[in-house]
Amino acid sequence: METRREERIHKLAQALKRTDKLHLKDAAQLLGVSEMTIRRDLTEPASTVVLLGGYIVSDPKSHAGHYFVSDQHGQNAARKQRLAQAAASLISENDTVFFDCGTTLPYIVDAIPDTLAFTAICCAMNTFLALKEKPACNVILSGGEFHADNALFTPIGAHSILDDLCPTLAFISAAGIDPEQGATCYNINELAMKHHAMLRSRTRVLVADSSKFGKVLPARIGELRHFDLLVSDSAPEPALKSWLAQQNIPLRLP
Repeated sequence: METRREERIHKLAQALKRTDKLHLKDAAQLLGVSEMTIRRDLTEPASTVVLLGGYIVSDPKSHAGHYFVSDQHGQNAARKQRLAQAAASLISENDTVFFDCGTTLPYIVDAIPDTLAFTAICCAMNTFLALKEKPACNVILSGGEFHADNALFTPIGAHSILDDLCPTLAFISAAGIDPEQGATCYNINELAMKHHAMLRSRTRVLVADSSKFGKVLPARIGELRHFDLLVSDSAPEPALKSWLAQQNIPLRLP
């Protein structure tokens, strides 16, 4: 016999067949229960839907080959922490820094000293939530349409916040690093912001943990030579390391 919790989750799963995400408030109205009840439902295991940034979405495990921030957050955590130390050390007092979307960037934010004064530009909810905890940081969040899978905001219309700013450096996240295909990521909707940040920034820093070496994902960010520096947690295999050296692309490690 189906429990009330299972009944509610089933209704949410059915609702998500008609849309990619459902706001928590709307879900509560749909089911006739409180938002807290839904939160409790989704904290228990064996749920086909999950809560991400105030939105209910389908369980990432049912979307093979697709990227969800909620699914990737804990992946390669130790590698991301080592990478983060190397990346954070690049930021100087009063710098203006662009932080890309993805799960690596909050690790970089966490590694920044709380006393360091800087301005941050970000385009993703998870990165913003990390940055707002830094007391000496002035945070600028680029608004627009919210995409629950990668927690990204994309501008509506022709104007972008980066039209008015010139960052000292930009941290650009990649899910694949390959000599031929360059830097790649999962989602096409990330490309416009990445490209705009690379265009405006004085120094373009590619960040990718070592599990990304040799991988190629569907969305192409650009050739590796378009970056001034590659930051990772450990060196790639000799062939890629040699190729990076031949292309004069510095590699920064912890």
